[in-house]
Amino acid sequence: MNRIGSTTGVGLLAALLLTAAGCVTRTAYDRLDDRFEKLERERAALESQVDRLTIERSSLEAQYVEAQESYEDERLAREALAGNLAQVERKASELDQNLDAERLARMEAAAALAKREAELAKMQSTYDELVSDLESEVSAGQIEIQRLREGLRLNVSDEVLFASGSAELDAKGEEVLVKVAAQLVPLQDAIHVRGHTDDRKIGGALAERYPTNWELAAARAARVVRLLERRGVSPKRLSAISLGPNDPVAPNDSAENRARNRRIEILLIPKSVKAPGPEA
Repeated sequence: MNRIGSTTGVGLLAALLLTAAGCVTRTAYDRLDDRFEKLERERAALESQVDRLTIERSSLEAQYVEAQESYEDERLAREALAGNLAQVERKASELDQNLDAERLARMEAAAALAKREAELAKMQSTYDELVSDLESEVSAGQIEIQRLREGLRLNVSDEVLFASGSAELDAKGEEVLVKVAAQLVPLQDAIHVRGHTDDRKIGGALAERYPTNWELAAARAARVVRLLERRGVSPKRLSAISLGPNDPVAPNDSAENRARNRRIEILLIPKSVKAPGPEA
């Protein structure tokens, strides 16, 4: 009876122990399962966060690349603008230099124009005074005074200055040239004295001294130059030129026309102007 009771008690105790052990294992398992599920949820959340961050990183990388490209574009544009600015500054500097040069050129041109106007005014005064002093000769057609675009020209008939067939000035010729010299002395213009003849050949005794019209025209021009020099005209302003029969003012087909071609031409030419050729 005691053995049976003892056995029964041990069995009951064992049953109780087994039951207790089973309860402890289930509780731990449940706790582990709950933790596992929690960890799964956390992992899923982390994976979702990783995916979101990956997307954000990709977006940021794209924005970075775009920003780099934009920066490069802006850098290139800035360099281009800097180059354009330098080019514009160079052009502006060139324009300033050109404007300064043009301003200087205009000032020089204005000064030259003022000087030329003063010369023309003085030349006009000389013309008026010559016409007044030589009124009788001009009226008689023995002297022709012309205003040129640049200077003055006096055409003096050889009949006024020289005896027939001679290169020596007569009294009347000297009187006329003295009047001319008085007007030329105060001027600064160059004075070209040109001798002209008709086309008839030199003959008789005159040919021994002046073989051709070249020599005769040169001798007459030289006589005029020497008288002007004696009357105070600077020799540095004077030149004697022979054109002979090669620059007629009329055809040599009549006595009257040949007389017109035999002349002394006195040209007054400003220093700044190139002397005109015979055809002028």
